Amino acid sequence: MAISQTSIDIRFTYRNFTSLKSWLTGIIEKHKLQGGAIAIVFVSDDYLLSVNRDFLNHDYYTDVLTFDYSGFKTVNGDILVSIERVKDNAIKYNVEFNRELDRVILHGMLHLLGYDDSSAESMQMMRRIEDTYLEDR
Repeated sequence: MAISQTSIDIRFTYRNFTSLKSWLTGIIEKHKLQGGAIAIVFVSDDYLLSVNRDFLNHDYYTDVLTFDYSGFKTVNGDILVSIERVKDNAIKYNVEFNRELDRVILHGMLHLLGYDDSSAESMQMMRRIEDTYLEDR
């Protein structure tokens, strides 16, 4: 398994990335899946807005976009994270930046694991799952 981090148009590095990789690997294993190539990419609001427009035809800012390249029982994909959105959301929801960053990365990972948040009900279910995994963090 190769979980990597990079940034495109900003300078950002996740501190203690080894701990994050271990946590995410455990989540993948709990789903009885194998980890493949997973890239966590830190970007600006403008970059993620451009990707959102170009690939999803959505014209709004978001904190995370996930591109799933998974195959049979192997999790592969890109998780693009807007550091600016994470910072703003941490202030908005009165949580620590690192906690919000973990939530957003986890949200992307859950999409790679097959979870959907296209309805109010599925969104609530994803939030409960996020809360459960964040308790273990």
